Amino acid sequence: MTRNLPVTFILITVLIDAMGIGLILPVMPELIQDVGQTDISGAAIWGGVLSAVFALMQFVFSPTVGALSDRFGRRPVLLTSNAAMAFDYVLMALAGTIWLLLIGRIIGGITAATHATANAFMADVSPREKKSQNFGLIGAAFGVGFVLGPVIGGLLAELGPRAPFWAAAILAGGNFVFGYFVLPETVTAEKQRPFEWARANPVGGLKAITALPGLGALLAVYFFYQIGNMVYPAIWAYYTAASFGWSPGVIGASLAIYGVSMAVTQALLIRWVIAKLGEVRTVYWGLIYNAMTLAMMAFITDGVVLLVLTPLAAFGAVVGPALQAVMSGRAADNQQGELLGVMSSINALGMIFAPLVFTRVFSYFTGSDALIYLPGAAFLLAMGLMLVSWAMVARAATRPTGAGAP
Repeated sequence: MTRNLPVTFILITVLIDAMGIGLILPVMPELIQDVGQTDISGAAIWGGVLSAVFALMQFVFSPTVGALSDRFGRRPVLLTSNAAMAFDYVLMALAGTIWLLLIGRIIGGITAATHATANAFMADVSPREKKSQNFGLIGAAFGVGFVLGPVIGGLLAELGPRAPFWAAAILAGGNFVFGYFVLPETVTAEKQRPFEWARANPVGGLKAITALPGLGALLAVYFFYQIGNMVYPAIWAYYTAASFGWSPGVIGASLAIYGVSMAVTQALLIRWVIAKLGEVRTVYWGLIYNAMTLAMMAFITDGVVLLVLTPLAAFGAVVGPALQAVMSGRAADNQQGELLGVMSSINALGMIFAPLVFTRVFSYFTGSDALIYLPGAAFLLAMGLMLVSWAMVARAATRPTGAGAP
């Protein structure tokens, strides 16, 4: 039981990261209007700025935090992150100006960069054959947090717009105390790698990691897959409202269905799939599966059919942990933090651009001057990105061993 406590701490850390985002979403419009003395239109603009800054900080600092964990260890980085996260939520709970909220989102984006360190810790303690399923547990924790966050945030909002921030601060602070007593250090002297500023940034980290055989192509696959998968949070609310007239309650319920299904997939289903297909073939066939479900979503005209398809679409989440395990197996023990930091930066880059691209496509095909009215057009673009990823995997798999084959 004691051996499982460090993994429990890691999963709670990821869950709080995911919950923290959703926990504050229901109250952000009211809070921004309060501190910014603006209307809902102005609050939406500031909300977009705050979200973009959060993602930008995660993009910039993920390789730095990953490299620090390779040099000084996972324990100090993870504990510092939880302490800084608790401070960040207290700051936002007390914020009286929009600029303090902005500072809070900057700190939050940097602390969210330690998601890569959580993955690196899991890579350290996982034997090669169990990496996929253990990375799946992290994905499942994120999925559970994605579901619980908005629900709890909405309930706490009844106590005032700042209550969710205090709750998030208590969770992060409590997890820091828990981790202080149970989290061991997994980076031994043999695994330590000198910290180099030239590599501890998105460009330098990417250059160093892509120098490893096969990882350049796999990171490109990961990039296109992540962008395509972000179509759901980017346009789901707009798409379902325009196509089926869903209320916010129904939209929230459908997102909960997706989140629960994704958690089940990454915690349980992935073990069976990996055992049957192996990691590379799971990525290969999973990308095809995702492309097919996205194509169907683009043309659905019945909301009930969409609700049935939603959990089936979530099963495509097997791709992420399998692809992550393939790449982790190609990096040295002292490069796990660096690799996962680069992957976290790629994910953050997607969080910056995906909403801009997909919402633009949605707007173009639902506008009054649209040549074709197709609210699901963005799903077709996401399908195309999945097919690009699939083609790259298929091409790499045909190369001779050592020439970049996955």
